[in-house]
Amino acid sequence: MVIDSHQHFWDPARADYPWMEAPELTPIRRAFGPADLAPLLKANGIDASIVVQCRSALVETEEFLRIAHATPSVIGVVGWADLTDGALGDTLDRLRAWPGGDKLVGIRHQVHDEADPDWLLREDVQRGLTAVFARDLTYDLLVRTRELPAAIATAQAFPQARFVLDHAAKPPIADGGSAEWSDRIAALAACGNVWCKVSGLATEAKWDDWDAERLFPFVEHAAKCFGEDRLIFGSDWPVCLLAGSYGEIKGALEACLAKLGAGVREKAFGVNAKAAYRLAAG
Repeated sequence: MVIDSHQHFWDPARADYPWMEAPELTPIRRAFGPADLAPLLKANGIDASIVVQCRSALVETEEFLRIAHATPSVIGVVGWADLTDGALGDTLDRLRAWPGGDKLVGIRHQVHDEADPDWLLREDVQRGLTAVFARDLTYDLLVRTRELPAAIATAQAFPQARFVLDHAAKPPIADGGSAEWSDRIAALAACGNVWCKVSGLATEAKWDDWDAERLFPFVEHAAKCFGEDRLIFGSDWPVCLLAGSYGEIKGALEACLAKLGAGVREKAFGVNAKAAYRLAAG
């Protein structure tokens, strides 16, 4: 099974997406749903996908579970739930009892939008993570370089838990990279319980001036740090459309991964996502 481990659905006419207000995001400020994604998956040889949260709203998680229940190709949902809520455990149990609740595989919060770079280390957040992991769910880390020290400390605090780093922590590709990002990614990978999605990289480059060759050093560094068993492919569709088509994004990442070895590519497009999210075999 070939898996796209990171894609989104949204409809700005029905809900607010604060991060989408910037003028440069106008091209993607419209509805995207399963009917839009299906032909892209088919055309690019993708069998299944994982839909990932877009906003801090429980109703979105509920909607994604309904979509997953009705859409066989959506094999997992990384939803949002309030980590600071003392009743989070009850909320998660309720979500898992919903139609599609068996496809809830993880939780995510847009940590890089929090003012406090150490937000993950707050006592109430750590308590919330305990509830997430008690239910054998994965936690997706949406962080940049600034928040990586807190992510490292969190991964160390929960050595038996599973974490997935989204977008390789958004390396500053447009600026040529940074030693700080490189060093902190290596430290996070050393925890051993973190997988890394090589997703969202083209949109960290200059949207109108990038190619696989420019992305490769960042994919290569992630591979050196995480190894072939902890790299995961994700398209980040439809955000990726800002920089290229689904096929262009998938092709560029596939070329980068294949350059590292056939085994790296094969595992990143399926096996590793199954391990990180405890997906059913298929």
